[in-house]
Amino acid sequence: MSSSRKKGLTYRDAGVDIEAGDRMVDRIQKLCQSTYGPQVLAGVGGFAACFQLDGQLGLLAKRMRSPVLVSSTDGVGTKLKVAFLTGVHDTVGIDLVAMSANDLITTGATPLFFLDYFATGRLDPGVGEQVVKGIVAGCKQARCALIGGETAELPGFYADGEYDLAGFVVGAVEKSKIIDGSHVEPGDVILGMASTGLHANGYSLARKVLLELSGWKLDEEVPEFGRTLARELLVPTRIYVEPLLKLFKEYRVKKVVKALAHITGSGLPGNVPRVLPARARARLHQGSWPVPPVFEAVRRIGAVAEEEMYRTFNMGIGMVLVCPEYYSRAIARRLRRLGVPTWPIGEVVERQGGPDFEFA
Repeated sequence: MSSSRKKGLTYRDAGVDIEAGDRMVDRIQKLCQSTYGPQVLAGVGGFAACFQLDGQLGLLAKRMRSPVLVSSTDGVGTKLKVAFLTGVHDTVGIDLVAMSANDLITTGATPLFFLDYFATGRLDPGVGEQVVKGIVAGCKQARCALIGGETAELPGFYADGEYDLAGFVVGAVEKSKIIDGSHVEPGDVILGMASTGLHANGYSLARKVLLELSGWKLDEEVPEFGRTLARELLVPTRIYVEPLLKLFKEYRVKKVVKALAHITGSGLPGNVPRVLPARARARLHQGSWPVPPVFEAVRRIGAVAEEEMYRTFNMGIGMVLVCPEYYSRAIARRLRRLGVPTWPIGEVVERQGGPDFEFA
């Protein structure tokens, strides 16, 4: 019998490198632990993570008579293709946290912990570590702990050098303070909180236009962007958690902060109506906020219709807040002081049939 026959096949021969996975866990463990508080009893490395709902969380829990757990999950989509092309992997982790945490904060919930799923055809511990560095940075912005996740090596399933990401966040909110839009009424003001650019939506169209039709190279400085195309495409999604949590402490939720909408896929027309009661219509005023140059570049180069632009991209508004007119100026001013440019971009009007969204 030959020596090769005696040796036999290994999992590594089939494309799965267990040692590489172990090395990655070793490299990311301290990164994850930097997001922990005393409430994390067991995190990365075990079969499951444990999060204590008192201790450091005690002040939050004691204020809650009827606490409700809130969860959200999302991914990064084809923005990952830009990371593959550039070799820059530490910003998409921030996007991963942002997409879920921004959804969660619309309910008024405080984020508690985050889990990630990282899948690739062949594990490169260095790339994995960079991705997790971004996730850790995002968790710190979202004020939650990265307590666990899954790294899956799936040979033959993904192209070499590519991976996919999914994220899961859990938070808590007092039942009576869940922001659900039920108090929204005609006359309320719609405030738009600035995005940092494309965020993580519409990248299939953005890549088609900016990487194929524009003639620009990824490392080329684009004057209208003030940076390279690669840097523009990799700007992380803004995480709105911290400024909104501060706002919740200063203004009554439900009665003042009446509704919040995270502007993702389907844009302003598809997301703002989701947080309005059936009797209400959102009326927005185009030109009432600055639209970042990247959107104009996509529209111009791709000859994309205006309606398609607004249905695909956030157009410079990453989060919408609905409040009474009386408070609107103060809230916008407070959010600007907290680092988020904010503008009044419309109002709620009575809906008497017809669409639930319109541009005035």
